[in-house]
Amino acid sequence: MLLKAVIAYDGSYFEGFQRQTRTDRTITTAIEKALASLNIDSQITGSGRTDSGVHATGQVIHFEAPDHWNDLKKLRNILNRKLEHIAFKHISVAPEGFHARFSAKRRIYRYIFRTTPPSVFESNYISHYPPFDTAMLQNALKLFEGRHDFGYFHKSGSQIHSSIREIYRARYLRRGEYHCIYFEANGFLRAQVRMMVDTAMKCANGELTLEQISDQLEHKNRHTTTLAPPQGLYLARILY
Repeated sequence: MLLKAVIAYDGSYFEGFQRQTRTDRTITTAIEKALASLNIDSQITGSGRTDSGVHATGQVIHFEAPDHWNDLKKLRNILNRKLEHIAFKHISVAPEGFHARFSAKRRIYRYIFRTTPPSVFESNYISHYPPFDTAMLQNALKLFEGRHDFGYFHKSGSQIHSSIREIYRARYLRRGEYHCIYFEANGFLRAQVRMMVDTAMKCANGELTLEQISDQLEHKNRHTTTLAPPQGLYLARILY
């Protein structure tokens, strides 16, 4: 039986989503150990990978389970008792041919920061940037919208067939003292969101120009490669 699950996790306790040989402190390993303790011998597949320190409120995974696990609410509750810093929000029988990664149509990421240093209680979940020009940030984000080759906007180290992605929306919102940047796209490259956030914030702070961002998008020059801190990044939602 193929199951689809929506999960949330606190990435500050893990060294990323993907299984690794050098550490067991990954989302994948923790979930697979919990499944194995229930005699569910299955690997999980996620809609995408998140880096160390990055959180999720709407990650989607799929895995196989024996047919006798037909009480999915019970399965969810047992897994949630076994897991720490990871929560199964929903489990359902997956549609025929479903694949958590390849069936996804759109992915939404949210980045949260403050212009004053976060408190000790927020420091793992909220990032910090100095005061900035709101209008310039919105103009910078607008440049990322559309279909582009983001070959100059990702971290190397993973094999990809193409660096072309389409960003449907890139927007900025403010909620009180919290500032939020949203990206919605058909997919993202490794660390692409963090690099776009940092690039846009450099423009909003006067360190880069809109023209320099355009240059980098067009592969004319690479003006910046730095990443926004991982603490403020959340994989918010996957649309199928």
